[in-house]
Amino acid sequence: MTSDDIDRLARKRAKAKMGWFIHAAIYAIVNLGLIALSVATGRAWAVFPLLGWGVGLLAHGISVWMLPPGGTLLARMVERERARLAGGSKGDPW
Repeated sequence: MTSDDIDRLARKRAKAKMGWFIHAAIYAIVNLGLIALSVATGRAWAVFPLLGWGVGLLAHGISVWMLPPGGTLLARMVERERARLAGGSKGDPW
């Protein structure tokens, strides 16, 4: 791996981690507001968006923090798309 490849991969991983931090911050802010509204109305409905969105945040965290570095699945998908585009596939809407 060249220095440029390492730099590119490091930037990509840092951006993914920053995206997760932003996602987690927005999750916390919005859900604190929903909990406040739920308490103000005297009902416990805020638990449902909290849990639903929490599952999404967990999946996002797993994809960022626990999957193997380098994203081999993404790399394979990119290579497959490159090969398809190089073949000049007609009728592809993308």
